[in-house]
Amino acid sequence: MMKTKILLFAFISLVFFSSCEKLLDRPPLTTQDDEQYWTTETELRLYLNQCYSNYFVGYATLWSTIYTPMTGYLTNDDIMVNGIQRALEITVPTSRTVDYSASPSALAWIESYNGPNWNFYWVRKLNILLDRIEQRMGGILTEEQKNHWVGVGRFFRGMEYANLVRVFGDVPYYNREILDSELDELYKPRTPRNEVMDAVYDDLKFAFENVRLSDGDQQVNRYVVAAYIARLALYEGTWLKYHYSSNERAKKFLQLAIEAGDYVIASGKYDIVTDFRSLFGSENLAGNADCILYRHYSQDVEITHSIATYCNLNESLNPCANLDLVKAFICADGKPWATSTLTNANKFDLQNLIKTRDPRFEATFWEKPTTKATSSGLYTVKFIDREGPVMASEGRSLPSKYISSTNTNDYPVMRYAELLLNWIEAKAELATLGGAPVTQGDIETSINKIRNRPLDATAAGKGVVKTSPMQLSAITENFDPNRDQGVPPLLWEIRRERRMELYFEHSRLIDLRRWHKLDYMNDQQNPDLLKGIWVDLRTELTTAELDGNVNKIGVVLENGTRVLYDGKATTVATGYFYGSNVQPRRAFWDLSGVNPYLAPVGDAQRRDYRNKGYELSQTEGWSNALD
Repeated sequence: MMKTKILLFAFISLVFFSSCEKLLDRPPLTTQDDEQYWTTETELRLYLNQCYSNYFVGYATLWSTIYTPMTGYLTNDDIMVNGIQRALEITVPTSRTVDYSASPSALAWIESYNGPNWNFYWVRKLNILLDRIEQRMGGILTEEQKNHWVGVGRFFRGMEYANLVRVFGDVPYYNREILDSELDELYKPRTPRNEVMDAVYDDLKFAFENVRLSDGDQQVNRYVVAAYIARLALYEGTWLKYHYSSNERAKKFLQLAIEAGDYVIASGKYDIVTDFRSLFGSENLAGNADCILYRHYSQDVEITHSIATYCNLNESLNPCANLDLVKAFICADGKPWATSTLTNANKFDLQNLIKTRDPRFEATFWEKPTTKATSSGLYTVKFIDREGPVMASEGRSLPSKYISSTNTNDYPVMRYAELLLNWIEAKAELATLGGAPVTQGDIETSINKIRNRPLDATAAGKGVVKTSPMQLSAITENFDPNRDQGVPPLLWEIRRERRMELYFEHSRLIDLRRWHKLDYMNDQQNPDLLKGIWVDLRTELTTAELDGNVNKIGVVLENGTRVLYDGKATTVATGYFYGSNVQPRRAFWDLSGVNPYLAPVGDAQRRDYRNKGYELSQTEGWSNALD
């Protein structure tokens, strides 16, 4: 996102201002450098550079896939793998930290939790910034400058604490720099979740009111702040509603999400004007109205990534989309497959799916079944342009932008479409708690605006058409006979739109957690989680694919019987595709002393507390035993 020279200066500043030992125990800043550094806005901007690559990861860089779409979020009910299905944590880990001092760009990764480790590096970094602005820049910054940079610092701090709370629940809260001599603070107990999130609310509100409307291309501005507030406040509001029945507090956060969404919508700065595939395959998203924030990649500044490589049709892909996700896609007439009047809407082969489903389906997946998609036959091409996979399918050599870690397509880090979905969901959730009902006008502003996005020529040439607008009056109890009966019809359809729009991006597991719906991942109850698309192996795969995959692929019949393809002409070869090694998920639900909705703290962190004469309680719902 930043040019190489600026990143170099950011690295140098991090050497001065960042170090990480256990928990919050940090060596003091170099006195001379610290006193001389805080002189202009430029130093503040450089100091915060690392936050951009941490909080706005995009496609990451080179071979890194931490927090990226396509490869960074693989545990949910959209995905199946050719192996044991990815499960959630059921044992307390030995440790839950990462040593950030090993690399200035190091990031923690807990795949099962899509969130940070038990480490307060970012909290300390941002508290130092806020302290230095207050203590050392009083005569340097104007009131506007001070409020802007304090707002940016509090915005990132609010994001960090919202992420920590999402993963661990109660966490120690710090709103100032903690010195290494302050052991009572370094080893303080967890702060109650509500107290932490009230502080997050205040941080985000301050940022919303004080960050500049514009501060340069790809920099945090008030619209970026508002878009992230809508995301974070929606999460907290729905978590409070579905986990704790804390409806009054839920209203507070849902209202904030709506307020933030209203602000972005009313600005008129953003719109849905780009076809779906181009949003992710474009070489330059500068000025694109669909993007509230994007990350730019270019060989010229040696900032590249590898995510398009996993969509290029040359690479084998595992994991892949499953039948449950396929069935979730709305039909082009605006109805679920079970009630659609379109011809062959109840067929789940690729050719019929492309013609009958919402355009996002065709833009997300390759047009033919392939054994490159090792578990389900359905190959994701969402994060690459149109040309790359076609070149691969024709056997042509792929240029560098489609292979290795030299990919250069941009990533829309925060999209207007997500803002609209967060906004309409917050309005629908608040309506269930006594707020104003959702109107058809709200649907036109959000879901129907998204459905009306342009089609590109490739999609139109395949017979793809825009999905009919949602009519609020049609969303009744009988609209989808396969609906989770515990979810009101309108919320079910809003969640469907979210699932189609954000597939293989950041949100699905996070959504299941906040809705208290991890049971959707139970493949013992839902066999569609372990099935791919409907195929006729002999007619839809090439001879080379068949010959090279004897006893490696098979089909699932309608009655659930699995038939392995053994190459014999008499063997059944029509059914739902599956890889021969597809196995169920290890159970993570209904286990004593296990809470799959929150992450446990590592034994090492609790022992570290105990060795210093303090106690750190285990996460809510997990066994508190410590040997």
